[in-house]
Amino acid sequence: MKCALSFQTYFAAFALLGLSDVALAQSSESSDTGVQLEWNARLRHEQVDNAAYSPHAYADTLRLRLGIRSQIGYGWSYFIEGAGTVSAGNHYNSGANGQTQYPSITDPKGAELNQAWLAWQGDTASAKVGRQEMTLDNQRWIGTAPWRQFEQTFDAVALQWKPAANWILSYDWINRVNRVAGPDAINPLARQRDLNTHLLHAAWGHGRQQVVGYAYLHKDKDVATASTATYGVRWTGKPAADGGFGWSVEGARQYDYANNPLGFAHNYWLVEPSWTQWGITGKLGWEFLGGNNRTALQTPLASLHAFNGWNDQFTVTPVAGLQDYYATLNGPLGTTGVARRFAWTVTYHEFRSDRGNARYGSEWDASLSYVLMPGLNALLKAADYRADQWGRDDTKLWLQLEWTGKQPL
Repeated sequence: MKCALSFQTYFAAFALLGLSDVALAQSSESSDTGVQLEWNARLRHEQVDNAAYSPHAYADTLRLRLGIRSQIGYGWSYFIEGAGTVSAGNHYNSGANGQTQYPSITDPKGAELNQAWLAWQGDTASAKVGRQEMTLDNQRWIGTAPWRQFEQTFDAVALQWKPAANWILSYDWINRVNRVAGPDAINPLARQRDLNTHLLHAAWGHGRQQVVGYAYLHKDKDVATASTATYGVRWTGKPAADGGFGWSVEGARQYDYANNPLGFAHNYWLVEPSWTQWGITGKLGWEFLGGNNRTALQTPLASLHAFNGWNDQFTVTPVAGLQDYYATLNGPLGTTGVARRFAWTVTYHEFRSDRGNARYGSEWDASLSYVLMPGLNALLKAADYRADQWGRDDTKLWLQLEWTGKQPL
């Protein structure tokens, strides 16, 4: 595959945005009161080589999110943020440009209101209403899908209460999800969904451990077969400051719910032990999403790119279910000098079905990131999926620069 943009082009584009040492120094400052400007600019080149298509896809996109945050006193605050994406061409299927002869890269050009919320924060309780980001735990069930240029946001009411030092209780009601395909997607169901979803979440922490219980009652008014009720428990442990053993263990049960005409009950399991030494973390994992050859456990409000491989072969769980066996290593290149600005990750996945234990395929993922200066990060990332009984061979490559900052006004 041929890279359409060089790193020199990336740096030139950010220079045109007015990037300077002074601006970056200012962006690291924060303000606890008053009004603050916040921004996130991301320039990305993405390439896709899929065996099902003769032309390769490549997308050169620039995303800018710009917002105003204000503390208005007595614990009240508000945030308004717009998002816009431009594209250098149409050599990919964005979901909005009709270029179906190319593989899909869901980064359409366009603009939208990304967030607009009013919040109150007290000593032990908080509330937020409006269009907002929403994440729970590791974002397996609820997340912002931050990898795509348009993120996933929610029109929602979020309530939180801290009755004791070790407890956090939350309740969220979601009226609508605004999806990553953007406001101009050809399929209206890819733009947004009307919901009546209730999220109940209780977290208890002690030292390096946390135990979470949840009930996610998800009603999709637009797609009845997507309505589910999920009940689960999650137990995590962080390694000590000098390294050592860590873990994530989770189990859940998902049922048909509300207006869903289907009947099912599926299991979810996650077992992920890890070990950290000299700044390098190794993980072994097994994630199980049950299926019965008619329906399967789904997580439609998740940050899906973070799970089951960066190639995104399994954003919808196959009806025979999915088992993901994986091993990953990550850490810095070094502990001193320039080397500690680099961070790397390598992961291998083996994908199998629940029913029949059929081998779907395997995948290698790798990334290398570099902190150029505070607020400015570069990323090189690749995913290579080799198909057996699911999908087609697919290779993806990303080159990215991202600039984030904030400035009191």
